Amino acid sequence: MPRALIALGGNVGDVRATFDKAIANICGMTQAELIARSPDYATPPWGDEQQDRFVNACVAIETALDPHALLFTLHKIEKRFGRDRANERRWGPRTLDLDLIAYDDAVINRPDLTLPHPRLFERAFVLVPLLDVVPDPVIAGRSLKDALAGLSTAGIERLPDRD
Repeated sequence: MPRALIALGGNVGDVRATFDKAIANICGMTQAELIARSPDYATPPWGDEQQDRFVNACVAIETALDPHALLFTLHKIEKRFGRDRANERRWGPRTLDLDLIAYDDAVINRPDLTLPHPRLFERAFVLVPLLDVVPDPVIAGRSLKDALAGLSTAGIERLPDRD
C-alpha cells in the first residue's frame, strides 16, 4: 500500500489530546495503518507570529486511498475538530491543521493538491518531527537533514512523552 506522510499542528485547546483523536480518525476514515508517529514538539508560530505557540507532530500511514481522496478526508477530519478553512485567518490560530506532506514518490502540481507539500523544505516545525518518522530522509530527491540544516530550529522543543 502507498505510504503517506502527514503533518499535524494546532495551538487552540488541548492539542495533544486532539492529535490522539485525529490520528484515530485518520486511521479509521482512510482504512490506514499507522506506521510511525513522531513525538510532539512545541514550536513558535510561523507566518502570523502574534499568537500562542503551536504543537506539531508527524505520522506515517499506509492507505489505499489515492492522494486526492486522502486530502479530502484530512479536511473532513479538520472540520470535525472545529477548523473552518473558509473563514480562518491565514497562518492563524487553529484547533487542528493536517497537511499531506508526501504520498510515496508522487509529484503532483494541481490547484487543489501539490505534492510533495510546496513549503516542506522551508518549515523546521515540520522537518524536525518528520525526521522522526521517515526511514529514508529524502523526499523529491532532497535530503530532509540538509534542508533542516539550513533552517533555524530556535524555539522548537520536544515535549515530554505522556502516559
